[in-house]
Amino acid sequence: MLLALSGCSPSLDWREVRPQDSAVVAMFPCRPASHARDVQLAGAKVRLTLHACTAGDITWALAFGELADPARVGPALLELRESAAANLQAAAPQVLPLKVEGATPNEHMARLSLQGRLPDGRPVQEQLAVFAKGLRVYQATAVGARLPAEGLEVFFGGLKAP
Repeated sequence: MLLALSGCSPSLDWREVRPQDSAVVAMFPCRPASHARDVQLAGAKVRLTLHACTAGDITWALAFGELADPARVGPALLELRESAAANLQAAAPQVLPLKVEGATPNEHMARLSLQGRLPDGRPVQEQLAVFAKGLRVYQATAVGARLPAEGLEVFFGGLKAP
C-alpha cells in the first residue's frame, strides 16, 4: 500500500500542459518554465523551445522545434536520441514501448531508458521519448537519480498530439 501511495506524493501535482506554439499536450507534475534557443539539428538551424520543471528531485521536460524539410524529421529524431545518450555517457539504451496519440508515424519514434553519469560523476537515470507531429520534432524527458515508475507512466502516457 505504501508503494502505491508514493506515486501520488504531494510533490507530484500532475496537471495538463499545452505549451504555446506546440501541437502536443503533456502531463507535468509541476509548473514548467519556458526557454528557447537556436540549435543545429539534423544539419539545420532550429528554434528549440524547452518547457521544464523540477519536482520530486526529478527534472521533467518537453522540448520541440520545427524543421523546414520533411526529410530531416527522421535524422532529427535520431540525433535527439544520440545526444541524450552522449550527454550522460550512457551505453546500450533500453528501448521501451511508446504510443503518442496523434503523432506522425516515424520509424525513429522511440522511448528510451538510459543509465549514465552527470558531469560531476554522480549516477543518473533518464527516460526520454522522441516523436514528431508533422514537421515538428519533440523530446520528452525525465532525469533524476531515481525515476519512479508511476510518475514515468503518467508523464509519458499523457503525451498526446491532437
